Amino acid sequence: MGCGHARHPHPNPSPHGGGALSLFDLALRERARAHLAGFERRTVAPDGRRAAAVAVVLLPDAEGRACLLLTKRARGLRDHGGQWALPGGRVDPPETWAEAALRELSEEVGLTLGEDAVLGVLDDYGTRSGFIITPVVVWSGLDVTLVANPAEVASMHRIPLGELDKPDVPRLVSIPESDRPVIQLPLLGSLIHAPTAAVVFQAREVVVHGRSTRVDHFEQPVWAWR
Repeated sequence: MGCGHARHPHPNPSPHGGGALSLFDLALRERARAHLAGFERRTVAPDGRRAAAVAVVLLPDAEGRACLLLTKRARGLRDHGGQWALPGGRVDPPETWAEAALRELSEEVGLTLGEDAVLGVLDDYGTRSGFIITPVVVWSGLDVTLVANPAEVASMHRIPLGELDKPDVPRLVSIPESDRPVIQLPLLGSLIHAPTAAVVFQAREVVVHGRSTRVDHFEQPVWAWR
């Protein structure tokens, strides 16, 4: 993977959310709901890839800051073991995207929410490994207890929204195998790649800042193509 040069689609974060002191409060919930309601999401037509859904969870940390939930997948999993992820998995018909995302959220981290927690839906993201992922944005509420399912989740992490507005987030690099830029998020002392990085970046743009930024052109690293 080439080191490339960072390019920042939006170098000046909006003053209306996502700063280091963003609080997990009802104003954030209503702002996020309004931004998603005004967002014209893109879908990927069925093309033989498997339908999947992920939960983009807004939740508080111990300091009351608004965060997104990320997990590290258990290494023994057949698909993408050991990688950074959002809670999620395959959609089992006749499930809806929301039902699948909420089911996986409960199964993976023990957070059980009703469909009234759903704030909206982001763009579909088609992966090289054979999935069409639909990201479902959900609001956790204040009383949050997470319990990782060790068969699926190695660790759980709350990322303050302010971390997503740092100057080096995102980082775009080039690779010889594709003419599309690879998106990376330098977080948690690591690099988070697409599809998770693409979904998290769009969540920052749409949910927090109300910007209709697209991410389907962002590439995954070659090791995630399988």
